[in-house]
Amino acid sequence: MSSETVTTLRMTRVINADRQAVWDAWTKPEHMRKWACPAPDGVTSIVSDFVVGGNFDLVMDVDGQGHHAFGVYKEIDEPHRLVYTWDWKEDENAMGETLVTVEFNLVDGGTEVVLVHGGFPATEARQGHEEGWSACLEHFEALFA
Repeated sequence: MSSETVTTLRMTRVINADRQAVWDAWTKPEHMRKWACPAPDGVTSIVSDFVVGGNFDLVMDVDGQGHHAFGVYKEIDEPHRLVYTWDWKEDENAMGETLVTVEFNLVDGGTEVVLVHGGFPATEARQGHEEGWSACLEHFEALFA
């Protein structure tokens, strides 16, 4: 296994919806509340300064445990591509800055969402995030079902 696959995860979903609608659902806090946590309805707070260089804070509750993700928007190319940093405030979850890139591609039947989350310090961190993102993407798809 290359170091790229150890420290990077890549997930793809095709959403049966217009690209702008998919972009809005990914980036607007009122929609993010519905999908941006592995636990259903687990988002307890979202603060987003949605500009390049702006910060976001996402607080979620998973099985009674609070998790606080944060980062900085690095690239916003609406409705094509979004890049932001990602880490956790809790000492036991903190891993250093990682990078999330999401691309929104036109395909037959809707919009392909390609999520690449890279820079994990260890395989275990990547695997944990792969489980989390899988659940989040299921909730995201359900918004358009």
